[in-house]
Amino acid sequence: MASRAFPPPGHDHGVCAATALAAAETLCQARGARLTDVRRKVLTLVWQSHAPVGAYDLLARLNKGGGKVAPIAVYRALDFLMTQGLVHRLASLNAYVGCAHIDAKRGGHNHNAQFLICQGCGCAAELESPALRRALAKAVAGRGFTINREVVEISGLCPHCKSA
Repeated sequence: MASRAFPPPGHDHGVCAATALAAAETLCQARGARLTDVRRKVLTLVWQSHAPVGAYDLLARLNKGGGKVAPIAVYRALDFLMTQGLVHRLASLNAYVGCAHIDAKRGGHNHNAQFLICQGCGCAAELESPALRRALAKAVAGRGFTINREVVEISGLCPHCKSA
């Protein structure tokens, strides 16, 4: 399981990007949502690595070679992708990562998310833990607090960096 969560160094991200894009196209088509060229490119760029990527880094990659994409177009694409449950925003890094739990056959998978962020290589792995979600809900219930959105970010070392 650890090897799936944190791919080994030298991992080919092309398969991850192609899989995510195919799922996104199926999901958007089923929802009647438009996966424009810019949205498609942004999603592909997010999946080119398992490390979270910032909006301005995405903008630089889109405009590499003379492109003319405006910052607002990148932010709108990211907002769309988040709304569709295709990417998550990691607040501590002000960066975005692809959703590892997209299931186009079920019509998408919007969910609360937990992330393991490696301080060594910078990769982030999405963790879907109902037990953690229940424990957090129980901990805040006694305070009269209602959770609207939950994103838990845990930093440490991935198995590859830990063993290095």
